[in-house]
Amino acid sequence: ADGRIYTDGNVEGKTKITALDMEGNVLWQVDNGGAWTGSHDGTRGTPTIDGDRLYHESPLGQLVCLDAASGEQVWTLNILEEFGAKNIQWALAESVVIDGDHLICCPGGPKASVVALDKRTGNTVWAAEGTGEKTSYATPTVVECKGLRMILTMNAKALIGVNADTGEFLFRHGHETKYDVNATTPIYHDGRIFITSGYGSGSEMVKLDVQGNKAHVEPLWQVKELDNHHGGVLLLGGYLYGANSGGQWICLKWDTGEVMYSESGVGKGSLTYADGMLYTFSENRKMGLVEATSAAHEVISQFELPSGGSGKSWAHPVVCGGRLYLRHGDY
Repeated sequence: ADGRIYTDGNVEGKTKITALDMEGNVLWQVDNGGAWTGSHDGTRGTPTIDGDRLYHESPLGQLVCLDAASGEQVWTLNILEEFGAKNIQWALAESVVIDGDHLICCPGGPKASVVALDKRTGNTVWAAEGTGEKTSYATPTVVECKGLRMILTMNAKALIGVNADTGEFLFRHGHETKYDVNATTPIYHDGRIFITSGYGSGSEMVKLDVQGNKAHVEPLWQVKELDNHHGGVLLLGGYLYGANSGGQWICLKWDTGEVMYSESGVGKGSLTYADGMLYTFSENRKMGLVEATSAAHEVISQFELPSGGSGKSWAHPVVCGGRLYLRHGDY
């Protein structure tokens, strides 16, 4: 954004937000509280840019608003402390969402399944109590159906929907998975919601029924072949693309859940899309370029990143301005 690249990571026991220029030179680095040093150490969520402001939530719940150009702090608070929630097994992983004047985040727990904060001050606008269940690792999304604006997200046990303007809790649809890892953002399209989780839990499609300011969902189909862990799923031209827990790249037909292909590719990972191509980034540092078609998963070209740091390559790839950006380890 505005000629700068933003990322985050652990540096000397702190969560650090870093701004780079387009040639990779560090412009500024700012602390956002302590570092997550537990299982799978490091940061999770991506900085969110809105105009001249940057917003970032650390794995420990520290939420900060910075001037995007200078890194100067505007306000900060800890959402776990503010709303009496407990952290989850592998720490908070959402990227906060800006909805108009509101910042949307999901502390979980008995007081606030989803909250809206004033993005200018950090003050609470509303807090949806929900079911009292813990949050999970997914980033929420804002959608609109028949005039009703909703926030959809995954908590530890379910898909949930909340009125985006009032915070009224709308519905809960159970979707349990091992270790409560509901990490993939729900996909909404044409009155339907697609959800998926790893460890064999699989994918589900539900129909969203809206009547005035009320909403509920009804199951349409389930598929076990695509059980996306946390690499994300894309909807393109009526088809869903993503990797499953077993390492296969899967394509499903949106309407029916029919499996169009199951191929190894570069192995389990995350993906993005640009110019008719899928950029598939495996958790073992392999990048593969694949034509975005439901007919086949053919790796047209590939390369492997050099090693650096420990752990899997789990950060999602980014394509911007004709460049591919990859984040891994100590790079």
